[in-house]
Formats: sequence, C-alpha cells, structure tokens
Amino acid sequence: MAILNNIIYFLITIGILVFIHELGHFLAAKLSGMRVERFSIGFPPRAFGKKIGDTDYCVSWIPIGGYVKISGMIDESFDTEFLQKEPHSWEFRAKSYPKRIFVITAGVLMNFVLAILIFWGINTVRGKVLWQTTDVGYVLQKTPAAEAGFKSDDKILAVNGEKVSYWSDLYNFIYVKNLGNDIIVDVERNGQPVSISLPRKLIPEVSDEQLGLIPKHTAVVIIGVDPNRPAAKLGLQSQDTIITLNGTPVFNSNEVLSIIGSHAGKEVSVEWKHAHQRLSGTVIPDPDGRIGISINSVYDGPVVRTRYNIFAALPEGMSDFVTSGVSIVKSVWQIITGKVSIPKSVAGPIRIAQLATSFAEVGIISFINFVALLSMSLAILNILPFPALDGGHLLFLVIEAVFRREIPHRVKIALQQVGFILLLAFMAFVIYNDIMHF
Repeated sequence: MAILNNIIYFLITIGILVFIHELGHFLAAKLSGMRVERFSIGFPPRAFGKKIGDTDYCVSWIPIGGYVKISGMIDESFDTEFLQKEPHSWEFRAKSYPKRIFVITAGVLMNFVLAILIFWGINTVRGKVLWQTTDVGYVLQKTPAAEAGFKSDDKILAVNGEKVSYWSDLYNFIYVKNLGNDIIVDVERNGQPVSISLPRKLIPEVSDEQLGLIPKHTAVVIIGVDPNRPAAKLGLQSQDTIITLNGTPVFNSNEVLSIIGSHAGKEVSVEWKHAHQRLSGTVIPDPDGRIGISINSVYDGPVVRTRYNIFAALPEGMSDFVTSGVSIVKSVWQIITGKVSIPKSVAGPIRIAQLATSFAEVGIISFINFVALLSMSLAILNILPFPALDGGHLLFLVIEAVFRREIPHRVKIALQQVGFILLLAFMAFVIYNDIMHF
C-alpha cells in the first residue's frame, strides 16, 4: 500500500509540474503564431491521445517529463527534416528572436507563476503561522550549532544586532538578511548574556537539522508506517509521537533514525504516544537499520497566526516566493561549486515520490507547498545554460541574437546530443542513488 501511495503521489506531483511547464511552451508558441505538432505528458513511446487540428495531444509511457514539439525547432527529438525546406511562416525558426526567447522561457515562467499562485493561495487560506518561541530545545551533535557553542535551553535574543521574536526570524536573519556575512547570535544562558560567533563558512544550506538547532516544543511524529515491518508489528501508527528510544528522550527525526540505524538486529525500547495514551514496547530493526516508518519533526508549541484577505495575501506570497527562490539558488550554487555532496542533495523519482507522500499525509497545505517548492526548483534547474535544457536553448538564441549569426545546425545537434546523453547519465545516477538510500 505504501508503494502504491508513493506511485500515486509521484504521478500527481510530476503530472502537475510537467503539465504546467509544457503548457507554458504551448501557449507561448500559439500566441507567437507557431505550429505545435505534439503536446505530450511523458516521454515516448506514445501511449494514447487525440489529434486536434495540427497538434497531437497525448500521454506517453515514460512518466518522468514531457515535451512540446514545435515546427521548425531543433529539440530533443533531433528532427532535422525541416532543414531541407524553406522556412514556413508558422515555424519556430521563422520568428523573431524575442518571440523565440519568449517560447523557450515560457515553461520556466509558468513554473514560477504556479509557485506564486500556490504561496498566494496558502496565505489567503491559512495566513502566516509563526512559532512563538526563541528557546533552543536541542542542539544536534557534530553540527555547526554545536561547534559554535549553542546549548539546550539557550534563549536566542538577536542576530547581528536585530531582535529575534519568532523562530523563523533566526533563519530569515541568517539566510536572507545577512546572506554571505558572518553571524553573531546573542543568547541568554542561565540568566546571563552570551554572544556566539557563527562564521559564514560554518553555515550549511537552509535546514534546522543541518544547522543543528531544534526549537523547544518539537516532537517526532510518525507520518507513515510500512505494513509487515517491525514498526507495524509493534503497533506504531501514523500520527503517533515517539517520546523516547532506549529511555532517551528524542526531539528530532535525524536523532531517531540515527539511534534506530545504529541498532540493526538489536532490541530497541520505544515509548510513544497514541492519541492520549502513553504506550511502550520493544522493536528489533531490520538488518538495514530500519523499522519501516516515515517520520517528521513537528513543532507543537505556541503560535501566532496572522490572517490576510485575498489582496494582502499576494505580497506575502511574493515574499515567500523570493525567500524560497534565494534558498534554492544558493543550494544549487553550493552543489555546482562542490560545497555540498551531490548524493546527499539530489532527489530522483523515488525520493520525490517518498517526499510527496510524506507531505500529502501531513495535509493538503503541506503537499501543495511542496509542489510549489519543487516547481521552483525544477524551473531554476531547467534554466541553467546546459544543452538539452531550456537554458541551453536560450543560450543558443542569445548568442545568435548578439552576433546576428545563426549557430550551425550540426553544432546545435551535436551539443544537444551530448547534453541529452549527460542528462540520461545523471538521471541514471540519481535513480541509483535513490535505490541505495531507499
């Protein structure tokens, strides 16, 4: 059942993102007077569809992408028959550079628009929920926070002189307002003021668990249980809260996974809360150090909720879009520059399916927020100047527009082929990486 859920939520997530992206290319091509030969969800071979006018609208068998085939364009199909004829007025190659650039970037723009609409909708429906605490509940060992000297029960007062009122302020000041700068965090410890230095080189990508600070009022909640695995046999259920492992209180999902993983084949005592009941038992992790649960660290302390009408929610949604975009660009840059391990940072279809299912089980708001972030991530990656991506096509067009000279078709095709092969190799790598961490 868990695998079926993963497949369903993966298809929903990828289906939404691919449809929106390809719809952008499709609408831009139509608006620019270009003929669209095929609009496909999925990669060939073609499964089913219907031809309406000049366009074949279809679903194809490989569900990891999609494409829009535009007449007169050298794309991933490597179709070059049209080069033997004079350009027709409806072809991509016959249009002006601004129109061609518009068509190439429209998919990315639509992914960004989707993210903005989702953030706008979330702020309209739910508003902003701020965690009303600045107290550190737990400091993860061997993390930048531990190395810098943070302690449990520290009360965070300010970051680089700016007052911290909510937990989210800490990350906003570190990752947005002071991006690239060293950080000084003022805390109150045992009633005394203490200043903690956090050099920029120590600060990882945006993540509570990688920085190492976990707020008070955080609990580890089970969001999925695999049937016939040790956790299910013990009686653990979705929405249960894990309280202790081997008598040690736990507040963080990484901590739980670490303890369980280190006891492969060995008995682990578990204390958990189901509804209002406090239960306990023992479990023996499988040889791979897993018991068949998906978990998440959930804050259950005091919050401040701000409501917005539909008009006030738009600038808040735009603010969320910018903040998320900055974080994603920074993460991509860290991968490119080698500051972050690719195997630990890149998610393939299996991992995306697991994440989509996990967020969906938390709630619809959590799921669509995940879709918005994934939409932005795919857009940013797609606009990178790499052959076979939209960014590669865009680079060709910009070069041609600047030098007023077309790049030879053979060069374009060769670069596209190399880029496509590298993309396939990269996809094989991320799938292998997913399987190894499954």
